[in-house]
Order: sequence, then C-alpha cells, then structure tokens
Amino acid sequence: MYRRFRSTYLSDLAFKATYSFGEFSKPMVMARLHAEFHHPRESNWSRMLEGKRFLITGGTGSFGQTLVERLKSTDISEIVVFSRDETKQHYMQQENDDPRIRFIVGDIRNYESILKALRGIDYVFHAAALKQVPTSESFPWEFIQTNVLGSHNLLNAIAHSNVAKAIFLSTDKAVYPLNSMGMTKALMEKLVRSGDYKAPGAAVITRYGNVIGSRGSVIPQFVNSILETKSVSVTSLDMTRFMMTLEESVDLVLFALSAGKDGELFVQKSPSATVETIIEALKLLLAVKDVKIHNIGIRPGEKIHETLLTSEEMNLAIEHDRFFQVRKRGSMEKSTSSSPTSRGDYSSDNTKLLNASELAELLLRVPGLLQGR
Repeated sequence: MYRRFRSTYLSDLAFKATYSFGEFSKPMVMARLHAEFHHPRESNWSRMLEGKRFLITGGTGSFGQTLVERLKSTDISEIVVFSRDETKQHYMQQENDDPRIRFIVGDIRNYESILKALRGIDYVFHAAALKQVPTSESFPWEFIQTNVLGSHNLLNAIAHSNVAKAIFLSTDKAVYPLNSMGMTKALMEKLVRSGDYKAPGAAVITRYGNVIGSRGSVIPQFVNSILETKSVSVTSLDMTRFMMTLEESVDLVLFALSAGKDGELFVQKSPSATVETIIEALKLLLAVKDVKIHNIGIRPGEKIHETLLTSEEMNLAIEHDRFFQVRKRGSMEKSTSSSPTSRGDYSSDNTKLLNASELAELLLRVPGLLQGR
C-alpha cells in the first residue's frame, strides 16, 4: 500500500524524518513559514483591484486556481475563469461558492470565444498554454495553435475591448529556446511587444522558471516515484532549475499588474537547485534514506541550465527588491527609485544555488506537495 500523508505534514512528517535538518530547527522553519504566509502584501495591490473585473485564461490550472484564491481575498467585482476543460471547471465550481466567480468554457484558439469573454473585463491574466516539452517536440503544430495563434487571438480581442492591462505568462524556456514549447512562448513574447495590435491598454509579460507544485514541475513526479518505488528517473543530476512557489508566481503577476507599462517584462529573483539537490531534499522530507537513481539522459529540447534574462535584457532592467523590470527596447527613461543593472545573463547556474536543507524549507511552503497521488 502506498504511503499517504495528511495535510498536517508541515508539523509532523518533516520533523520526524530520520535525517537532521542541521541548522534549521523546527521552531526556525515554523517561524519562517509564518512570516512567509502572513507577510503584508503591497497595499497598493488591494486598492488597485477594488471593484475590478478579471479574466484568467487557463484559469482551471494550478496557477489560475492559486490566483483565484488570492483575488477572492480582495474587494474585486468579478473573476471570470476561462478554459476549455469543463471537468476541471465543474470541480472548481464545487469548491468555490463565491458569487463573484463566473466560469466560461472556451478556447483561445477561437477568436469569437475569447472576444465574447472579454466583455466588461478590466484586467486579463493569460495563463492558457500547452507546456510539456517532450509533447511539444512530437506535436509542434498543436503548440503553435495554442501558444502563438491563441495569444494572437487574445491580443486582437483585447484591441477591440476596454481591457486596461493584460499580463501574459511566459517561461525561461523562451530564452535561447531549444524546444518547440520554448519557441512558441518566445513568439508569444514577440507578439506582445510588437506594437502591432494598437490596444488602448497595456500588455505586459512575466517569465517563470520551475513553479513548484504546478502541472509542469518535475517535483511532484519525483515525490510519487520515491513514495511508490524508492527510485527516480533523471536526465542529469547536474541540471539546474529556477525554483519558485505558486504563491510567489501570483506575487509576480500582481507586481507586474501594478507597476508594468506596455511591452515590459517582469522576472522574479529566484534561487535554483540541481536535480541532485532536489532528490536529497525530498529524501529529507519523506524520511527515505536510499533512493535508486535511473539516469535516462537528456531528452530532446532540454538544457542543462535555464536562463530567465539575457545580458541584453539585464542591461535594460530596473532592479527592485524581489523583481527585475525590463523596459521595452527604446524606453530608456530613468527611475528615481531604482537604477539600471549591467550584468551578464541571469541563469540558473549563476543565481543563488540552494542546498538540500534550504530547498527542503522551500518545499515545505507548498501545501499538499508531499502527499503524493
């Protein structure tokens, strides 16, 4: 019988592990968790959201559901969840009895569908996408239709609406892309920054690395494999990936919503970890001493390290406490509160590299991650 973990794993499982967390004790972890979950959000966000109507494309995904929960805690007027997955919408409706949430079944591949959904909308978060790298290598045209043509449809529809600002979610795989998924996301970014759509509002981009616990993250797969077989299949133990939580991904889009101008790009300053460190951290948290490693080699379209910002983008960036704000090329106005940076690429091999204990602490902040299937 497979091991199962209750939702209270934060307080019991992690600290009954065979391994010691070294310098981070239970009181320290719980204090940091409390600080993370209860730190004050930027006050201007709530004021900006008051009375507004939001559309989230791909709103039934992991990001969309997290964003809905955050928006529900504010004085927004309406959240429209737009997706083609009627089953996920059904279950999401059952879990949300908030009258401010409305569900629309539709597909961004269909222009009329998205145009109709934008009626009366103030702000858009565009999360609908095909994301699996191996699948993109086998079915690139499907990814083009959703990630490129779908984004084109949305931009066209926004140009014929009263949307004040739209946030387009991208990925580190769009930088120096090697796979079809990354290439389609790079083209989406080019569309957003092209100035070809003449919309009255602003279109802004956010880029993410590995969002822990999301549909595209490898970590839940590792958790299931360790719980069920005490083994994992890896492409390379030296591979590094940026690490951020779903809550942090929402922080990023809200910051972009409040601060972003048309064509700007936002990235969170994120630590990274090697695949080997991910496995070691999960061994700590799951109280497993030995995990068998199956090295299957790097798959088509994969990179050893990922890049969130190129050196050219870094030279256009304004640095904030938690984020980089990359101005649209040609927009060189100076900020009085921040100064432009002058650096090389911002990559997963030159950012803060987490050790197993630090990553374990980060993973503890993701509800349900250690429960497995």
